[in-house]
Amino acid sequence: MGAAPTGGAPPAGKRQRMIARGWVQAAILVTLGGFFVLGFLAIRTYQAQPPIPDRTVSASGEVVFTGDDVRDGQKVFLRTGLMQYGSIYGHGAYLGPDFTADYLNRSATLVREYYGGAKSADASGRTVEDYRTNRYDDGTGTLEWSEAQAAAFTELREHYRDILGRPDGKQGLKPDAITDPDEIHDVTAYFGWTAWTAAAERPGHDYSYTNNWPSEPLVDNEPTGHTVTWSVLSLIFLLAGAGALFAAFGRWNFLGWHHRDQRELRFHSPDRVRLTPAQRTTAWFFLVMAALFLAQVLLGSAAQHYRADLSSFFGIPLDRWLPYNLARTWHTQLSIFWVVTSFLAIGIFIAPLIARGWEPRKQALLTRLLLSALVVVVVGSLLGELAGQRGWLGDLWAVLGNQGWEYLDLGRLWQVLLTIGMVIWVVILFRGLRRRLQGESVANMPWLFFLAALALPAFYAVGLLASPDTQFTAADFWRFIVVHLWVEDFMELFTTATVAYLFVLLGVVRERVALSVIFLDIVLYGAGGVIGTMHHLYFSGEPAEHLALGATFSALEVVPLLFLTVEAWGFLQIGARRRSPSDTPFPHRWAVMFLAAVGFWNFLGAGVFGFLVNLPIVSYYEMGTGLTANHAHAAMMGVYGMLAVGFAVFALRYLIPENRWSDRWPRLAFWSLNLGLAWMSFATLLPSGALQLYKVVESGYADARSLGYLQGDTNVFLEWLRLPGDVVFLVGGVLPLLWMCWLGVRHRRGPTRRPEDAEQTLLFTEVGPDPAPDPAPEPPAPEPPPAEAVAP
Repeated sequence: MGAAPTGGAPPAGKRQRMIARGWVQAAILVTLGGFFVLGFLAIRTYQAQPPIPDRTVSASGEVVFTGDDVRDGQKVFLRTGLMQYGSIYGHGAYLGPDFTADYLNRSATLVREYYGGAKSADASGRTVEDYRTNRYDDGTGTLEWSEAQAAAFTELREHYRDILGRPDGKQGLKPDAITDPDEIHDVTAYFGWTAWTAAAERPGHDYSYTNNWPSEPLVDNEPTGHTVTWSVLSLIFLLAGAGALFAAFGRWNFLGWHHRDQRELRFHSPDRVRLTPAQRTTAWFFLVMAALFLAQVLLGSAAQHYRADLSSFFGIPLDRWLPYNLARTWHTQLSIFWVVTSFLAIGIFIAPLIARGWEPRKQALLTRLLLSALVVVVVGSLLGELAGQRGWLGDLWAVLGNQGWEYLDLGRLWQVLLTIGMVIWVVILFRGLRRRLQGESVANMPWLFFLAALALPAFYAVGLLASPDTQFTAADFWRFIVVHLWVEDFMELFTTATVAYLFVLLGVVRERVALSVIFLDIVLYGAGGVIGTMHHLYFSGEPAEHLALGATFSALEVVPLLFLTVEAWGFLQIGARRRSPSDTPFPHRWAVMFLAAVGFWNFLGAGVFGFLVNLPIVSYYEMGTGLTANHAHAAMMGVYGMLAVGFAVFALRYLIPENRWSDRWPRLAFWSLNLGLAWMSFATLLPSGALQLYKVVESGYADARSLGYLQGDTNVFLEWLRLPGDVVFLVGGVLPLLWMCWLGVRHRRGPTRRPEDAEQTLLFTEVGPDPAPDPAPEPPAPEPPPAEAVAP
């Protein structure tokens, strides 16, 4: 894949492709191959997901629960927000128990007592036999449980009635969260069914539907051969992939930035840059972004306080008005909302720059309408989640309230409207870019920027395939297409295209080099990230091939993180090696610093912490513990959060007048956000997660996820130790950002670009021509031939 373009002449009037055909072919083949395998795995998900029996009966023929009870129990679980309190198959929130592991442990204990307890010689063996023997008859749709298992169900129904319907609260849920006896029966049936799938052996195999997850000695659940084997092989793939990539890029200069760029740059003063009406409207987007960020941080602090003190919030009975599951629902939803708001704004901001100053009429009006619609969706979905969890919406809870799937909690109406909003954003971008797109090869940067933006609504819409009626295994497959593939691949692609374009517009890198970086991102993330989505689904009822492919390709996900992190430093530091006779200093130091922080957290949060939890043998014990939360916070805030703030700082540098701008605000925000995030990770999440992992290995998963363990002295101390970092993050990081965004709205009185303005009033930087190379030395004159060689 050389740097020079190849192929035939481009169509008349179009700029030729600026990158070799090999890059384009590699990107297409890798992407198509990844999605072909992903399609196969989707089919296998529906073929091999655990069955829901039409009826579950005791050995005497008495019906314990029906399939409709299980499906209704899942709806109760989702409607009341229990996935944002505890978890199923390890997926969900981490304050409450994992209900699969909790039911399995409690019922197995009761069954063993039914057979004589620990002192009985055969009680343990009979317990193991009851749980591991699969007595489901596919022909009749009937599952038979032993009398001991049926008796355990009756007793545990009373246990969950007490836990979920407790009138005094004091456990993170609102008082009297679930009190209806029928709903208690249904949700217990749901927990019991998931526990059955976790222990009963999959037909034709010697491991359960969940690949023997969770770790539970009472039923002989331990890691399978697949779990151990593919953990070892994934390490080999990682080392081989990293070695091959670094060898290739050490041998050949694929990207072309290793050579010194001698062009002269003259930076324009931000006050000289004339913005279009739509660009000036983005100031409101960034203010909304900062307000949502502040709300998200405050809600995260409230949710975290429950882990330090369940009884009250400094004497206030917070669970009566803001229970943990509602606080965490809003916290996770806002993490998506505020980041997406920044991404929408930066796309609108740089579209006129890509279009070389042209902006269609009514673009600013459409931008304001998009912002208004975004505010309606955010406010409507948050209020809907409150009303849905409180039971105020009746049968409309899933449409207007909360569907209940983690990260896709918002009601179906708001989910559809958010997707439509992103489609409208793409239309706004297309209106602004269409003249430029008409004159470009599809393989050039303007088209890649537009296609990366188009992928965002397309892959967020995949989440519509998961509904409260969808069985958990299938719903989790589609949910993680959004949580992983949409976030870690396509938001990453849009990020790369946007950052690369900003650097081209600033004159920091040549367009051909930036284009190579975008295609490299497509190839490397496409090779690992698409199929690597399956690393979330090792133990949620998927067949073993999901585990094998997920382990292999999620290991390869670390390869681009390693390489691009190393290369990113060169990408970010190119500007420092430029010759710039300009009297105006480089105006984007702190925006670039935030991008540098993205590289650091991408490697640490997504790479190191992510790979730590992605190995199947580690994930088997670790999933749903503090180590998962550590990876999630370091990767989401460290990568996309820092990006969102960096985009805002870049645009605000032009939206805020020069006499109102001060570098001390972005400097304070940069150091406070990074130090606060590092404190959160290293002082609390990482050590508490490591201790919880040890507890899982020592005592079993259910014990390590219990409220009793989480409220132990060591964990409570570590949770309180997080407080200084949170204060720094909030006061020194979020509030200065909010102040800058307010200045951008309050004082955005910069000159507005007119169609007749010269192009230089739009550009940030003047790029001088390459200096003429030194003249080549004259070749020496040939010496005359020796005399004896001259013809007479």
